[in-house]
Amino acid sequence: MLSAQQKKKENIAEYILYMWQVENLIRANNCDIELIRKNVLPSYSQQDEDTIKAIDEWWDNLTEMLKLENKEKEGHLQIIINTLKDLNSLHLKLLETPKFLPYKLRFQALMPFLKELEAKTKPEPENDIELMLSAIYNAFLLRLKSEKISGATEQALKEFASFLALLSAKYKEDQNGTLDFEEL
Repeated sequence: MLSAQQKKKENIAEYILYMWQVENLIRANNCDIELIRKNVLPSYSQQDEDTIKAIDEWWDNLTEMLKLENKEKEGHLQIIINTLKDLNSLHLKLLETPKFLPYKLRFQALMPFLKELEAKTKPEPENDIELMLSAIYNAFLLRLKSEKISGATEQALKEFASFLALLSAKYKEDQNGTLDFEEL
C-alpha cells in the first residue's frame, strides 16, 4: 500500500507494474486474505499499528475486488485498467499536439520494436502503452524464473522503460495541472 501510494504520485507506469505484481501476489495466495496475512503482510511488521491496519484493509479490499470482478485467475482490476486508459489517453494527446513533437519522434523511434513485439503478444494488448508495460512485466517474470533474455530484447526494454518514464513525468505534470498543451 505504501509503495503503491508513492509510485502513483511519482511514476504512474511503475505504479501500474507494481499493481500487476500485487494482483499476482494475491492470486499466488489463492485470493485468500488469511494466506496473504500469513505470507505477505509480515513484511510490513516494522510499521505502526494504524498503518498495519490500513495495509491489511488495502490487501483485503484488493482481494475482494479481484473476486467481485471475477479476476481470480487472470486479468487486471478495473481501477488499474482505467489508470492505464488514462495514461494512454494522455499519450495520444501528446502525440497529436504539435508542441510535443520531440515526444512524438521519440515514440516513432520505438515503432519497429513495438511492431515486432505486437506480432508475438497474445492476447493483443489494447494499446502501445499496455504493450510496453506488458513487455517490461513479462521480462520481470522471466528474470524471476532465471530465464535468459536476448540482448535485443534487453535493449527494447530499456527503450520502453525510458519512454514510459518520460510519459509518466508528463502524466505527473498533467495531474498537477502544470502540463501546458498551448502553443507558445
